[in-house]
Amino acid sequence: MITQHFKNYCVTPAMQKWFYTVIIAFTGFMACTGNKKIPDVSHIKVNLNVQRFEQDFFAIDTNNIAAGILRLQQKYPVFLPDFMQHILGLSLTDAGGKSDTAIKMFLRDYRLVKDTASKIFSNFIAIEDEVKKGLQFTRYYFPSYHAPEKLITFVGPLDAVFQTSLGKTGDVITQDALAVGLQLHLGNDASIYQSQIAQSLFPKYVSRKFEPAYIAVNCMKNIIDDLYPPQTTNKTLLDLTVDKGKRLYVLNKLLPQVADTLKIGYTTAQLKGCYANEGLIWSFLIQNDLMYNSDPLKIQSYVEEGPLTQELGEGSPGNISLFIGWQIIKKYMEKFPDTAIDVLLQLDARQILQDSKYKPR
Repeated sequence: MITQHFKNYCVTPAMQKWFYTVIIAFTGFMACTGNKKIPDVSHIKVNLNVQRFEQDFFAIDTNNIAAGILRLQQKYPVFLPDFMQHILGLSLTDAGGKSDTAIKMFLRDYRLVKDTASKIFSNFIAIEDEVKKGLQFTRYYFPSYHAPEKLITFVGPLDAVFQTSLGKTGDVITQDALAVGLQLHLGNDASIYQSQIAQSLFPKYVSRKFEPAYIAVNCMKNIIDDLYPPQTTNKTLLDLTVDKGKRLYVLNKLLPQVADTLKIGYTTAQLKGCYANEGLIWSFLIQNDLMYNSDPLKIQSYVEEGPLTQELGEGSPGNISLFIGWQIIKKYMEKFPDTAIDVLLQLDARQILQDSKYKPR
């Protein structure tokens, strides 16, 4: 039943046209009604220094790698070791050895990627402002949290991907910075993503999110992980689902004016289909005794990224737990609106589900 519902709801051209009309109207409605609840954070000061590491790194004289690395170490004393070890997989202390050869090869092979990024991100002000706004909301909701004061851009290998609680990303939070891997933000139609190697690493359902618009979203996801480190061992589907819902709820608070599709990573049609089939999705999970199951083999398709959730059929998004978890938390917060975010993050998943009385139809 769910399979057929998603097929009918998400695939036909007529429905896609209908989706578009409804989404525009719905977005306009939310813009008019939802903004009243958004706190004014304009008075909150945040320090954010943008550093374009890729510009400095690709300016290294390949005839004197050691001298170039020394200059970078003086300017980026914390980030450079992280970049060398965790992104390039090289040793910073191997001056004049294998690392030099590997750096030369990387500078040669990724020059075009860096040049493309330089064109796309020649003006970084809009993205900087969006991240700053997210940090203002972070300070508003988490006043004791010391947020990174640097936003460092870099270009790394295509396979430099980091796992977060809400999915994989090329962006990461370091000891003192939010670091943005521009190689995975060049636009989903960038030629580099069409190569055989890239497509083996990143199927279309992944690379379609390699847009500049996801930079601020990924930065805030990393902030949330820093605030609330993920714990995924021996968790039931309900535990994982509610955990994702909590994080999306916080992400929505930190980026209240960013589109829900960017925050959850679904297409417009997928998200609209989820709302239309919410009751059916929940019934499927309950009737198949999945919510209290902790067997990774049985629940992984509901919590991991994919082209679809196979059991729900064509048109459904992968990682359906993101949507269900978010709805459970929304329902809980509707009933208990005075719950502080830091308190919400510590609440037990079963208690949240029970108290929310979440039973969509």
